[in-house]
Amino acid sequence: MPISSPRIVIIGAGIVGANLADELAQRGWTNTLVLEQGPLDVPGGSTSHAPGLVFSSNPSKAMTEFAQYTIEKYTGLTGPDGTGSFLPVGGLELATTPERLQDLHRRAGWNRSWGVEAHVVDVDECARLFPMLDPEPVLGGLLTPGDGLALAARGTQLVIERARALGVEFRDRTTVTGIEVSGGRVRAVTVGDERIPADIVVSCAGFWGPRIAEMAGIRLPLLPMGHQFAVTTTVPSLVGRNDLPKGASAPILRYQDKDLYFREWGDRIGIGSYAHRPMPVDLDDLPQYAPSEITDERMPSSMPFTPDDFAGEWEATRRLLPELRQAEIQHGFNGVFSFTPDGGSLVGDARDVDGFFVAEAVWVTHAAGIARAVAELVSRGYSDTDLSGCDINRFEDFQTAPSYVKETSQQNFVEIYDVIHPLQPRVSPRDVRLSPFHDRQVALGAFFLEAGGWERPHWYEANAALLDDLPADRAAPPRDEWAARFHSPIAAVEAWKTRTAVAMYDMTALTRLEVTGPGAAALLHGLTTSSMRRAPGAVSYTMMLDPAGGITSDITVAILDEETYQVGANSGIDLAVLSRAARAQTSADPSQWVAVRDITPGTCCIGLWGPHAADVIAQVSADDLSDDGLAYFRTKPIVVAGVPVTAMRLSYVGEFGWELYTSADLGRRLWDALFDAGQEFGIVAAGREAFNSLRLEKGFRAFGTDMTSEHEPAQAGVGFAVRASKKDDFRGRDALPIRAAATTTVLRCLTLDDPEHVVLGKEPVFLAGGAGAADGYVTSAAYGYTIGRSIAYAWLPNTVQVGDAVEIEYLGRRLAATVAAEPLYDPEMTRLRGTPS
Repeated sequence: MPISSPRIVIIGAGIVGANLADELAQRGWTNTLVLEQGPLDVPGGSTSHAPGLVFSSNPSKAMTEFAQYTIEKYTGLTGPDGTGSFLPVGGLELATTPERLQDLHRRAGWNRSWGVEAHVVDVDECARLFPMLDPEPVLGGLLTPGDGLALAARGTQLVIERARALGVEFRDRTTVTGIEVSGGRVRAVTVGDERIPADIVVSCAGFWGPRIAEMAGIRLPLLPMGHQFAVTTTVPSLVGRNDLPKGASAPILRYQDKDLYFREWGDRIGIGSYAHRPMPVDLDDLPQYAPSEITDERMPSSMPFTPDDFAGEWEATRRLLPELRQAEIQHGFNGVFSFTPDGGSLVGDARDVDGFFVAEAVWVTHAAGIARAVAELVSRGYSDTDLSGCDINRFEDFQTAPSYVKETSQQNFVEIYDVIHPLQPRVSPRDVRLSPFHDRQVALGAFFLEAGGWERPHWYEANAALLDDLPADRAAPPRDEWAARFHSPIAAVEAWKTRTAVAMYDMTALTRLEVTGPGAAALLHGLTTSSMRRAPGAVSYTMMLDPAGGITSDITVAILDEETYQVGANSGIDLAVLSRAARAQTSADPSQWVAVRDITPGTCCIGLWGPHAADVIAQVSADDLSDDGLAYFRTKPIVVAGVPVTAMRLSYVGEFGWELYTSADLGRRLWDALFDAGQEFGIVAAGREAFNSLRLEKGFRAFGTDMTSEHEPAQAGVGFAVRASKKDDFRGRDALPIRAAATTTVLRCLTLDDPEHVVLGKEPVFLAGGAGAADGYVTSAAYGYTIGRSIAYAWLPNTVQVGDAVEIEYLGRRLAATVAAEPLYDPEMTRLRGTPS
């Protein structure tokens, strides 16, 4: 470790903070101080009372990887007695309804996609694995043999000892009272009258995280909530079965149809419940104990048990596990855990305060994995695991407001064991963010889904009248009940009209950033794989990479003038990356200052696409939009029906047309002008279902779904966005050749052999005849209305070639598919590049 290594202060010595200190120390970063307000042996946070369940099943590949690393690490953490800190008892999820059983097949698919062993087993096997179980209501189960119980408190003490031996300092019984921030970065942590200088501060404070973040001027979207856990009296069949007082040998059992889980607790049974009412916790209402008073039975994170909230669940437990009819509840508590608006963890560095990191809302299952990822992020600037799904900056500012956090986090608690469709929108709050076209969309019968607070039309009922005109070969085939949810055959009409006439798409919800100043070109040039030192009017589709060459975002950049760039971004994560880089550049050379701001709320966008797009806009604009006037991937200001518009010759659906941007106050006027002008050309408003179908037919990627930081551009099929002619350095450039040479997978286009088969994404893929582990997994999927087949993109071994046969496992069934050449539609690009006659 270099002598000048940063001084790091970690706040919180629970399972996350202790593992982070250990992971940093393993990398040679030992100039670290860990502060803990409670005693180190029983800190008093969630770690101290956590039941220790480690279940890998998760729709997120990253979260599954975090769980797998937690299992690996805690298995290897052995104490003086030679035993590890993980009990590999396996996990068993029960189904007592047909819907749940189907979902277990889906969850088994996730596991296989991410390389985790999983089996859907019959009721007899469930009863064999958990003998106490009454098999009568059970239809089957999901067995994950590698799951089990982390001995969280024991493992945490072992990593503390190891980190200490490497030079990390731990101070318990120490309460942080402030964080000093100046010049846009963290400077110190204060503990009473003591000032502790710090280059980097990492908050691992668990449900106290919002209070710590507030000291740094940051609003952390986290809600502490009570969760009931109870332990029974002695169960006769368990006497003498387990060696440890809290040990187990049977699988951990989840009864999600009743929002319950169970684990052996020595000779008793531990029961956790999510079936009770949400119990949000005010930190000021937590029990107050002096550090010397904190024990396993008395801690701030353990609130009094409320038996009335558990009565129904206790009866359900006794019905499922009849032996417990002779037992009673010996003791229980309402343990405090962290919940967030989308149910995910909060990880990464803050947008507005350099050097301030968080690792919050992390459960035991993922603790060691997330600690490793944050250690990688702190020590080298990137993680080997994609963090976009848990990045703290993924939330919009309104989503960090206390009222929003409280409502959505409670809803996530209620739904934690529910069967959730991948397209299922939240029930409330709704109508939070509305585009200027919203009332027009309502009038057209839009069916809305929600994303990032935006109401986004999925299809329009007004177009149902055109179903009778739809050619038979463009119609939507019948779907199974699961795939038919949040789907309408009207999407086929909207896709058909986009390909054959003209359609309007509301693109307002896509994040738009404005980068301005004399240093704007230099900033973007150094962060992207394309040249940003071009004349105004140029538009680039480009990549942002991490230092290892992994894709952190794909963006479009339009040069509006010498010092003004408009960036089409993916989320607030891109805003954070650009903002941090702008601060650094401006600080280093004030003459090259840069300002970055989110212009999404004050602007709007319409995608006008289709062979008659030029006919429509000619009715309402005198500007030259021919190839000579505005070529492909160019931008210029125009006027449409008196509305100032920034027109960009782009298309994400594979048809000729433009993205048309204006200010939000003029948006409805722009919509009305285009919609009225398009009537004689058969214009329709079209929704996201048609949009997704058309983009996959054209082979356009979606960041976060098709590609992440785990991938480099060439293997993801976007190598063209790395300009070979760009000689200047850019982030990740030197790593690209090494990364590309080491890749073993590639993103492939698949078409399903049976036109009536549909998949939805995240399903495992097997090479034809494969009976072992999955060979890859599906990313994006949709029915291709133009080509008459379902499309699925999938990560597969790079030895797989066009024409090879594969199988996709969908809800337990193998569906035949074939690797196809891409794009499936208009490979010559004639419809995009040439002005239709």
